[in-house]
Amino acid sequence: MNFLKRSLIISMFLALAFTVFYGAASACTSIALVAEDGTVVYGRTMEWGAFDLNSRVAIIPRGYQLSAHTPDKKPGLSWKARYGVAGLDALEKDIITDGMNEKGLVVGVLYLPGFAEFQPYDPARANISIGSAEFANYVLTQFATVDEVREGLKKVRVVPVVEPALGIPVPLHWTVIDQSGKAIVVQYLKGELTIFDNPLRVLTNSPSFDWHMTNLRNYINLSAVALPTKKIENLNFAPIGAGTGFLGIPGDYTPPSRFVRAVAYSQTARKTPDGDETVYEVFRIMDNFNLPLGSAEGPDANPELLKGMRSSTIWTTAADTRNLKYYYHTQHNRKVRMVDLKKIDFSRNNGKIKHVPLDKRKSQEIEDVTPK
Repeated sequence: MNFLKRSLIISMFLALAFTVFYGAASACTSIALVAEDGTVVYGRTMEWGAFDLNSRVAIIPRGYQLSAHTPDKKPGLSWKARYGVAGLDALEKDIITDGMNEKGLVVGVLYLPGFAEFQPYDPARANISIGSAEFANYVLTQFATVDEVREGLKKVRVVPVVEPALGIPVPLHWTVIDQSGKAIVVQYLKGELTIFDNPLRVLTNSPSFDWHMTNLRNYINLSAVALPTKKIENLNFAPIGAGTGFLGIPGDYTPPSRFVRAVAYSQTARKTPDGDETVYEVFRIMDNFNLPLGSAEGPDANPELLKGMRSSTIWTTAADTRNLKYYYHTQHNRKVRMVDLKKIDFSRNNGKIKHVPLDKRKSQEIEDVTPK
């Protein structure tokens, strides 16, 4: 076996190992659809099969003072929020994992295990350094458009800060979408900031985004239109049922397969007139990515940490970037709840982040319609 071939096989094995080992904990999927009136509606699932993230609705007011951490505990970047934000946090900490600001900019935080490698930490530049968990806080509170994000990220450094709950710097990447529909994927690869245009507005997990885009070429045959009857000799072979245009679509839970499905489903979504109707379509599509408990934890999951969980999909969100409405449902209650950013006075909140529990009661609301 020549050296090049051997190196390629080793690289592929390592990529698969990283995806299987680290991807066992997280299997998030995100998309965005555009309504006929131009409204952009984003949606995503949050899969975390290691333990409950204990997320809350978090509302960050304008003018709120934020600060970042560094590997050596020196003060990191410090900034004030230009824009108010509504989103979901994690670990009962003020770290946004998914959210939208009052300008309609959306940031989705997704896992990138085995491939995320952040910029080297330089203590002399601690004052412009942030950890990966603080990235969404910074972007959502500072920028209004994708173009602003692209330029603004050149002025800060995202460095490897260990998250105590995991014991490692959190290997993350981000989907960023603005009100116009412009979308990018932000990744830190080999210690460098890498920004990809994302016209399909889809993101999952490892490997890197460019790999997923190349892999899509293996599925250009997929179509929402059923295959026609085919005549062989004197025999007619008609499709057995509907859906034959999607024959061969990968159905497993891995990031590459979910990426292909997310592109296929979002590109063949029904036409919707406005944001309100598009929210329905986004949630319908995201339902295809719900993972049952036991499918994403991996063999080393601690059963004690899984107590009380009903799904590896902890919550699902949607964000109407024009009407500034942020929606979610959870593993405990599929009733859709909404935060209307237009009704929030982001100039108030007494200078504090406001928290709202995701579920008032961790049980499904069920209406009894039995005839009397």
